[in-house]
Amino acid sequence: MSRVIGIDLGTTNCCVAVLDGGQPTVIANRQGYKTTPSIVAIAEDGGRMVGQVAARQAITNPQHTVFAAKRLIGRPFDSPQVQHALTTMPYRIVAGPSDDVRIELRGKAYSVPEISAMLLQEMRVVAEEHLTERVERAVVTVPAYFNDAQRQAVKDAGRIAGLDVLRILNEPTAAALAYGFGRGEEKRVVVYDLGGGTFDVSIVHVGGDGVFRVLATTGDSFLGGEDFDDRVMAWLIRGFEVQEGIDLRESPIALQRLKQAAQKAKCDLSQVDEAEVQLPFIVSTSPKGPLHMHYSISRGQLEKLTEDLVDRTLDICMHALELARLEATDVDEVVLVGGMTRMPRVQQAVEELFGRRASRNVHPDEVVALGAAIQGAALATEIDEVALEDVTAHSLGIATAGDGYEVIVPASTRVPCRVPSLFTTSRDEQETLRIVVLQGESGVASENELLQDFALVGLRRAPAGDVEVEVEFEIDADGIFRAGAKDLETGEQARVQVLGRSAFEPGELERAAAESAAWLEERRAEEAHEGLRQGLQALLVEVERAAREVEQWRADDPDAVDTVIAVRHAHEAAGRALAADERRALAEHLVVLEDAKEMLDAMLRESTGARR
Repeated sequence: MSRVIGIDLGTTNCCVAVLDGGQPTVIANRQGYKTTPSIVAIAEDGGRMVGQVAARQAITNPQHTVFAAKRLIGRPFDSPQVQHALTTMPYRIVAGPSDDVRIELRGKAYSVPEISAMLLQEMRVVAEEHLTERVERAVVTVPAYFNDAQRQAVKDAGRIAGLDVLRILNEPTAAALAYGFGRGEEKRVVVYDLGGGTFDVSIVHVGGDGVFRVLATTGDSFLGGEDFDDRVMAWLIRGFEVQEGIDLRESPIALQRLKQAAQKAKCDLSQVDEAEVQLPFIVSTSPKGPLHMHYSISRGQLEKLTEDLVDRTLDICMHALELARLEATDVDEVVLVGGMTRMPRVQQAVEELFGRRASRNVHPDEVVALGAAIQGAALATEIDEVALEDVTAHSLGIATAGDGYEVIVPASTRVPCRVPSLFTTSRDEQETLRIVVLQGESGVASENELLQDFALVGLRRAPAGDVEVEVEFEIDADGIFRAGAKDLETGEQARVQVLGRSAFEPGELERAAAESAAWLEERRAEEAHEGLRQGLQALLVEVERAAREVEQWRADDPDAVDTVIAVRHAHEAAGRALAADERRALAEHLVVLEDAKEMLDAMLRESTGARR
């Protein structure tokens, strides 16, 4: 069986880890970085770029470069979050066939799971290069507050990427796993996870026996570093508009430059008290000529601009304590996760709330991937000292008459779980019973999120109220909803017909997976070819050096001279093949030169022995 990797599919960065020698280890990408920007771009020739290479060209290709796609995944197009993104993102967001979100790049509309699959596939390649073997299984993390649709969309992304996603794991739970793994300590831990696009807080009981029990989890799936960046961007845009009378939001290139500058200034202010924003030629042509931006922003200004965002996270922390029926003083440790927790004001606010210094024992950008790798190893039975008990972040229920909402599975219920509920027919001869399943906390049905709309069909024809159907609601270990039903009188299974539509049209998911697999095979072939080229280049140098040494030490040996002559002919032929990039011939030349080097090395060893 292939190794199981852990992937943190982050809003800003992705990270991949694996259990190595009994310890979780983050895998660096080819550029040597342990995290990879969650950025995807399509070039003019249709080529795909992911990670650092996509980030480097973002300013010159803003309309075809996607960042923060995780904030859109699994959301309907008409949701407030997507409508907000329409006003802030330089790339084009359009409605899909099922009111899902599509992103237009070079004339093609990509679903958000397809974009996410490109990131997952990049992490897969990073792992395969490190492990020197194919990887087909993974644990992928998501925000604890992701709903069913968002979790299913991540599952779809994994399928498109060709990965068997063994588990969808909540990010703060993963962080707790990494924090407590192998410690043998019993603690009640708060994981405060403020990342690039989402916020979660989980309270976890870490047992000395390796049992990790989530007591409560809650959050906001549209609150994170992107919002902090937006506040700085808005401040810069307003200042420039007042000063120059020009709205920079009308220029995608200007927006992309502002985005990067705002993010850099925000990060700098975690280390210094004042940061400079200098963007020359932010407007290349205007009645006044080229215009430049030069502003200073202080740490105090940033804190004032984002004060309400920090306060929102504290309110959510208080709600988590209520769910767990704990006081702040009952917590033994506070663990900070996510890049935004580097902000001094965030650290200060959290420490004031819980009355203790936050733990510095985990890396905020890597800890989630490490926890995913631990869970992956546990699922693959590589380790057996880890047991995880998680909870659902949302209540699950059904719509009732008059826009009512009846909770079936309350928030913080242990998962996986199965909860039966009884339904009866309300009309004579009724053969179909429609059930609308919602997820959320409001007592008003329309204020919650539609989870699934299904019908029980083929019921017994009987007077009203005579047919009783037990519907079993199930939330699996991934936090994904399923339903089953049976007629209580006959014991027969009632057929569940899902009325809600998938985000994908028939066959679309399979086509995306096939395209993704073809791209991966092409990339593997290209990388294998490049590895062959580099190996041959290095071997050419080594053979030339060995030939010179043989000529020097065995000049009076006719056999050695003949061997060197033959080797040089092979060397020249290999050099020509390399220059012409003759793909089929490179492997043959590599074998010939490896044999030649082995002969030359043997001659040199004989010469060394004779000299001694």
